[in-house]
Amino acid sequence: MSTYAIGDVQGCYDTLCRLLEHLRFDPAADRLWFTGDLVNRGGQSLETLRFIRGLGDSALAVLGNHDLHLIAESVKATERRQKNLDLRRVLEADDGAELIDWLRQRPLLHMDKELGFAMVHAGLSPQWTLDRARIEAERVEKELRGKDYKNVLLRMYGDRPRGWSRRLKGLDRTRAAINAFTRMRYCDPRGQISFEAKGTPGTQPAGFYPWFEAPGHKPRSCRVVIGHWSALGRFQGMGVFGVDTGCVWGGKLTALKLQSEPEFIAVDCAQPGSTDADPLAKDDMGDSD
Repeated sequence: MSTYAIGDVQGCYDTLCRLLEHLRFDPAADRLWFTGDLVNRGGQSLETLRFIRGLGDSALAVLGNHDLHLIAESVKATERRQKNLDLRRVLEADDGAELIDWLRQRPLLHMDKELGFAMVHAGLSPQWTLDRARIEAERVEKELRGKDYKNVLLRMYGDRPRGWSRRLKGLDRTRAAINAFTRMRYCDPRGQISFEAKGTPGTQPAGFYPWFEAPGHKPRSCRVVIGHWSALGRFQGMGVFGVDTGCVWGGKLTALKLQSEPEFIAVDCAQPGSTDADPLAKDDMGDSD
């Protein structure tokens, strides 16, 4: 039995199938972890969701910013919905509502202490141990699965507050946690995020660090797998493994075999996308940025 963590698929279903064939994936014996951003840009988001959901207990996924955006689009009035054709195919599919409800039940953090790995889409606040991160994740997950989930989804957009704090309450605390889990790349030692910085380490503003290198960060009891950061690419360091290798931009789709000596395995992608956008950055739901 093998467990593989797979980077951002973003609707590149054909490439995912190619990767799984290369891995000789056996759903009866092996397990797949997906780092989030299952959807958007690749053209086959509907097929991707159907396939991963159909794997049942053989696969798990954490929520990414594009996944959250799709769920938020589903609660809007039809005439105001996303113009992105890839997402619209999901919204208008006969089983679209079931797929989105399944996606809404996904966690923000997955941790397997026995295996010694945790997974989030983007990052962890430097103030968080993994146990604290799990508490924050479970609190937000409860809101996303609760009766008021539509209000939470429609109000999660925005860059304020720029970092998580124990003093935050209500929607501010929820948004700060969502931004850490699904949008973080660089932050300062207090956990204040630089949302504008998306390039390779060394290009960020002074005083900001890759989140996993922030001075004074809490110790992490497991190794952590992340996606989200295509400019970082394949990465290993500080107990963190980056597996977003820009598949949808014409790069590769990467899997990490989770074992004592993790192994990167990748295939080329033939489904390049067209725009680099962060859908949670603005309050305007109609803006693709």
